[in-house]
Amino acid sequence: MPASSLTPVFVGLRTGLHIVVVGLTVFVVAQAWSGDSRGPVIAVATGFLAVYGAGFAAGADRNRSRFWSRIWIATLSVLWIGLLWFTPAAAYLAFPLFFLYLAVMPGWRGPFTVALATVFAVVGGGMHGGWSVGGVVGPLVGAAMALLIGAGYRSLLRESAERERLMAELVATRQELADREREAGAAQERERLAREIHDTLAQGLSSIQMLLQAAERADPSGPGAAQVRLARETTADNLAEARALVRELSPPPLAGTGLVPALRRLAQTQWSRTDLTIDVVGDDTVDLPMATQTALLRIAQGTMANVLQHSGATRATVSVSRSGGCVRLSVVDNGAGFDPDEVLTGSGRPDSFGLAAAQARVEQLGGSLRLDSAPGRGTAVTVEIAGVPA
Repeated sequence: MPASSLTPVFVGLRTGLHIVVVGLTVFVVAQAWSGDSRGPVIAVATGFLAVYGAGFAAGADRNRSRFWSRIWIATLSVLWIGLLWFTPAAAYLAFPLFFLYLAVMPGWRGPFTVALATVFAVVGGGMHGGWSVGGVVGPLVGAAMALLIGAGYRSLLRESAERERLMAELVATRQELADREREAGAAQERERLAREIHDTLAQGLSSIQMLLQAAERADPSGPGAAQVRLARETTADNLAEARALVRELSPPPLAGTGLVPALRRLAQTQWSRTDLTIDVVGDDTVDLPMATQTALLRIAQGTMANVLQHSGATRATVSVSRSGGCVRLSVVDNGAGFDPDEVLTGSGRPDSFGLAAAQARVEQLGGSLRLDSAPGRGTAVTVEIAGVPA
């Protein structure tokens, strides 16, 4: 595993191994300093330290599956056997080599190599100083200790990796909870605003409309009848806008379902008209992030409100499709149509705000809105959002 992800315990173990290797190599050279093999021992020991340092610098000890890691450990082993040939003190280097074998050689190869190195250490000591109990038991005890410590080291590595995985899951879960809390808070605030508008502004406009209707019926041909009629119509338009705003702010009917089922439910309830056929086309199982579903549902609600109030259409089709990371929503009707330039510039129609708001929603999600309409040939509103995660 990368050094940057090791805990201080692992860094300490690695540093300790380096100190032991360098210290024992210096000890081997010192033991051979007064003998005839001083020159070869110094040369081989220098090569041993150079190969050892180069391997750690290149990360050969951490790449178990790479061919060069095996070459590195084989080269160290050959140099160590060369030192054993010249001096029995080189047998002490078997102990740190045991740990390298266990680290680099996967599976059963590590313990097998440790056992093989133990045999070389015992034979090397016996060749130079004769056979003794210490010369046999020492390498055996060292190998057993290395196997036990190596098993503990691997256990620590597994626990560290599991801890890092759990920490990553915890961070992701906390972020998800924070996002959901923000969404819930925003939904609650929208619901509160919807109630306030419904209970104050919409109710007030409804009362004014009823009073104006009564005044118009009381004196239909009086001198102020035209102004009363205009005030009533203006109040009706503003009441419709207030109710549309309430629908916009109300929680979307997405809980426990999805975008397409929610659109079908709206088509059967809120959008249902005897003179209008509404088709909802799409896969009920299409999975979208909640923010994307909410935005598309709001856009569909606003667009269908325009269809119901202004188009005079007899058929409308709402379709949802997904291709890879691109999601498309389209609302098509066969109504009277209009001039798109007037709507998108905010003039000429009372529904211009709704479409402009829909365009703003789409832009916030990094998508695009296309409006295709003309007087007398219906309207098609198409929304495309790319880069939507699966």
